[in-house]
Amino acid sequence: MHLAPAIPVLRIFSVEKAKEFYLDFLGFTLDWEHRFEPDLPLYTQIHRDNLILHLSEHHGDATPGSTVFARVEDINALQRELLDKHYGYSRPSAVNVGWGLQMEIADPFGNRLRFCQQIDD
Repeated sequence: MHLAPAIPVLRIFSVEKAKEFYLDFLGFTLDWEHRFEPDLPLYTQIHRDNLILHLSEHHGDATPGSTVFARVEDINALQRELLDKHYGYSRPSAVNVGWGLQMEIADPFGNRLRFCQQIDD
């Protein structure tokens, strides 16, 4: 038996704001979107490199305020990339947390993406 990596599900409340944040700012790619009917909530998958996220407007799918822990190889490069976009709602900064570098970014819905780079002793 082999377990695959988990795919976090994050609650969103605005498709427009979610796309602005996750696609335009963070650089994720849209994989697919699903609605049971045109006027029902969206459920979608996005990815960036090997990080896959599901975003859902469905009220029972996830709790706002969740945190995703995502490992990165070069957090300083990611920080520079994001700062160069001049996104009006976030100026991310990597901080040393003892075991590594961490950059936490809140999405427009109260979820947190915690990007981390481990520093070897």
